[in-house]
Amino acid sequence: MDKKILFDYVDACELVKETNENIRQLRKRETVHDKVSGSNPEFPYQRMGFNIAGVREIYLDENNLKKEEELLIERKENAERIKIEVEQWMNTIPIRMQRIIRYKIFEKNSWQQVAKRMKGNATAESVKKEYQRFLKKK
Repeated sequence: MDKKILFDYVDACELVKETNENIRQLRKRETVHDKVSGSNPEFPYQRMGFNIAGVREIYLDENNLKKEEELLIERKENAERIKIEVEQWMNTIPIRMQRIIRYKIFEKNSWQQVAKRMKGNATAESVKKEYQRFLKKK
């Protein structure tokens, strides 16, 4: 496993969120309200106001909607597969390195923040070097 797959994990997590929102938007049916005015067609010709409401569907073609939804679901499944692969790999590495990777890559902390969270006598530079050495071995 290399450094790129760790960054893919972050992107995969975001892609799952975005794709869920896209699927929700695809299924969305919007209620539309409007007001119109007119007059009585017979005497006395009075001005009258009417409230109208209806449902506007985003897609009129059900086949295209189904195909697009299937593509979004496939994209989401691929992203979830990457997430699972990285999480399985994370369980095989030392706990200290799991914490460093989680703080630095997944939570996007600075090396200084990672060192502070690691406690003990860790410095930003020492934690960074430890991370780099670990990735070189892998």
